[in-house]
Amino acid sequence: MKTTLVIMAAGIGSRYGGGIKQLAAVGPNGEIIMDYSIHDAIEAGFDKIVFIIRRDIEEAFREAIGDRIQGICAGLGVELGYAFQELDALPAGVTLPEGRTKPWGTGQAVLACKDQLDTPFAVINADDYYGKQAFVLLHDFLQNYTPDKPGDLAMAGFVLKNTLSDNGAVTRGICRMNDAGYLTGVDETSGIEKTADGAQAGGKVIDADSLVSMNMWALTPEFVTMLEQGFVDFFGGIAGNEMKAEYLLPIFIDSLLKQGKVDVKVLPTHDRWFGVTYQEDKPVVVESFAKLIEAGVYQKDLFSDLRK
Repeated sequence: MKTTLVIMAAGIGSRYGGGIKQLAAVGPNGEIIMDYSIHDAIEAGFDKIVFIIRRDIEEAFREAIGDRIQGICAGLGVELGYAFQELDALPAGVTLPEGRTKPWGTGQAVLACKDQLDTPFAVINADDYYGKQAFVLLHDFLQNYTPDKPGDLAMAGFVLKNTLSDNGAVTRGICRMNDAGYLTGVDETSGIEKTADGAQAGGKVIDADSLVSMNMWALTPEFVTMLEQGFVDFFGGIAGNEMKAEYLLPIFIDSLLKQGKVDVKVLPTHDRWFGVTYQEDKPVVVESFAKLIEAGVYQKDLFSDLRK
């Protein structure tokens, strides 16, 4: 069964104000984190990649990333597409609030590529490294998709201790699950810090072996219809907060869970998550990729193993 990987990249390059051309190179040939995610997705069996970006960064994105990936995908028989997150892409009857300059969040981002999502698909952040196992787990899960079970979703569950930074506190969605491994809720927890014994937040010990959500989802084509209706409902509940409110994928999925409209299987992965949350994280991330290459997990010429 064909599957698509959606990469949410509308905010890429903006974290430290350097722009796309100043993205953090983490590999030996200037590779960025997204290169490794694309490699791992193709290796796992995904047939199509869709970049969600903003129109104002399209030229720079294609020059720095897209054209290079286009060539790689063409050589591997993988389709590549683009979608654009637009501030004024709103439900019928909704007017853009005067003064709003910020896009509407990850839920709206996925809706930007709704016309390209006629197969089961996974969604990831552009600037997170998830590891190989998670892509295999999500791809294999999506192979069991049938239209008569449109609410069968999944998410990769990362071990909390594998997602912490040495350089400051982070926010993580800590998963609550039933005995069958299905998600029952996500506790968004801020200020989580690494400690000598594990982790804590606000002075309270947190189980460092808890599973957390890193915004890596396996979704169905029918989910897009739910997401579209949810965007309509979202605007009915943001009166007074029109400047800052965001339509976020995890919050929407949590609302569907509470309504009993979806089941979300948590797929545990023990790979270490990498991300440059703080500028001080970059040397650690570069070193981590160097070790993965030394161990043979990746080739120095990243995509060379897929061309054989």
